[in-house]
Amino acid sequence: MKKTKENIEDKIKLVRSVNKNVRSSTRKLNPILRAIVGKKVDVAIRDLTFSDKRISNDIKKTLSSAIANAENNYQYDIDRLIVKEAYCGKQIIMKRFRPRAKGRAAPIKKPYSNLTIILSEMKKAEKQIKKVEKHGTKS
Repeated sequence: MKKTKENIEDKIKLVRSVNKNVRSSTRKLNPILRAIVGKKVDVAIRDLTFSDKRISNDIKKTLSSAIANAENNYQYDIDRLIVKEAYCGKQIIMKRFRPRAKGRAAPIKKPYSNLTIILSEMKKAEKQIKKVEKHGTKS
């Protein structure tokens, strides 16, 4: 009997929250998302609360939604949750034009993004973190 990807996911029970049509570019979202990956949920929320970036409020809402999903759907303990993955992808780009001198027009691009945050319990994620630490010390 082969282990398929679905069987492994059923055992781990990842919790996800997706926020579509976030009014920001992926270029602005990625540094903030990379900063919260691997952190405990309460630390990630604290970092997002005190961030200067406008889009951090939307990221915080998505993270709070993922925490609520973990608590209600899987009965996970909030204190043991960590951010396993956080990534974004491109969505539509609204194109507008701004009038300029001599009858010309300059394009304005208003990008949208999809935001996904995946949480897991610390117990199951500790093994993966230890593997990464072992590989990191060898090099």
